[in-house]
Amino acid sequence: MESPPCVSIFLVLCVFIQSSTHGQSLGLEPVGRSRAVETKEALQETKTRFLLFEDETDKGCQIRLNHPDTLQRCGFNSSLPLVMIIHGWSVDRFLENWIWQMVAALKSGLAQPVNVGLADWLSLAYRHYTVAVRNARLVGQEVAALIQWLEESAQFSRSNVHLIGYSLGAHVSGFAGSYIGGKQKIGRITALDAAGPLFEGSSPSDRLSPDDANFVDAIHTFTREHMGLSVGIKQPIAHYDFYPNGGYFQPGCHLLELYKHITKHGLNAIGQTFKCSHERSVHLFIDSLLHASQPSTAYQCGDMASFSQGLCLGCKRGRCNTLGYHIRQQRQGKSKRLFLATRAQSPFKVYHYQLKIQFINHLEKPVEPTFTMTLHGTKEENQKITITLDEEITSNKTYSFLITLDVDIGELTMIKFKWENGAVWTNVWNTVQTIIPWSRRPLHSGLVVKTIKVKAGETQQRMTFCSENMDGLQLHPTQEKTFVRCDVNSKKLKRKIR
Repeated sequence: MESPPCVSIFLVLCVFIQSSTHGQSLGLEPVGRSRAVETKEALQETKTRFLLFEDETDKGCQIRLNHPDTLQRCGFNSSLPLVMIIHGWSVDRFLENWIWQMVAALKSGLAQPVNVGLADWLSLAYRHYTVAVRNARLVGQEVAALIQWLEESAQFSRSNVHLIGYSLGAHVSGFAGSYIGGKQKIGRITALDAAGPLFEGSSPSDRLSPDDANFVDAIHTFTREHMGLSVGIKQPIAHYDFYPNGGYFQPGCHLLELYKHITKHGLNAIGQTFKCSHERSVHLFIDSLLHASQPSTAYQCGDMASFSQGLCLGCKRGRCNTLGYHIRQQRQGKSKRLFLATRAQSPFKVYHYQLKIQFINHLEKPVEPTFTMTLHGTKEENQKITITLDEEITSNKTYSFLITLDVDIGELTMIKFKWENGAVWTNVWNTVQTIIPWSRRPLHSGLVVKTIKVKAGETQQRMTFCSENMDGLQLHPTQEKTFVRCDVNSKKLKRKIR
């Protein structure tokens, strides 16, 4: 009986646990670049079906290795690049819907046309996971054989090949790159949440690695661990490794979102919910094709904690890049880990801002308030954003954090900052006012917000905002203050905020 889609992730993890626990060897044959594929002698026919699509509504025309007439019949154009999609492990022997969505996006969303193909290896992917992993090497060999045959029969350059592999298909792409002989590599490999079980921690020759193509980029979207394992691979495997929302889990994919998926997917909602984060990598890539004018920018960073503080929004020396199809293909030293935030649905792009707020606490006790702020720009005003600090405000300290906006508000012109009402801090404030006589009250008797410094990730613009009313810098519970652009180098301003 066929396995229902809703258990796909569970099966991957269970298979891996079983193999590891019992010390089973998968018998994976080492792969190296020295092993060229003998296309004519070794592979007269392939178990992988290679389909070519002439338009976004086409269901595919099969290209057969060593049958040049199929190239002409299927409309292969050797003067155009070849983008080949490679699916992953299958639990139901059906091609997933995202494949047709990606084909349509590639055929209709590019200014320059490309050949769009699919490596259909369902007959080898619809197996026990460990068997499918072994078969991935064979499929990689067959993909390499096809590319070599295109070079020989159609004067087509392998540098014009772009393999897009999802899950286990990402490693198939890597094996294809490894099996091709000669000094020249294939042009590009894109890994969409490359499979983690049986690949995490393995040597570069046993998985996708930066050596498998001239340029390799990877999007990691489901690396959250369950019993020490994750569906998507966590370690860097490319020249640029993107970790949207940290790469652990994706917004809109929580089980609480199940009712929304039922409306969209009906009885398949449970399966869609379970693989939501894993498949988000695919939809982020498709989104980059459909919304090329709204590219999602990612920023090089050591970890998600630093990124969440807004500490990594710099773009100098190639420290940021565009996620998806239109990435800048730069190879600079070792793998780069890039982070970004996204929305829960397409278009996924958000606008990143680092805010640095300098507080001075003149109250007798540490406070841990909640703030809201409204950002005003040259294009529009944004809705209120809630900010909760991770630690108490004790004395003079600057706090840094990241905020994101779903819309482009233009150049930031004004910030409205409010200490939200809370019974505890209202009582503290009333007590302060009772104890301290008004006549002898210090100049600043609440929280003093000296400046708000902002860096916009997408424009790299730096701005400083000061209180609109410099005679009343203190902030009290329920009070909202307005901050406007200012020049921090002004001597008059420096005297005011001391």
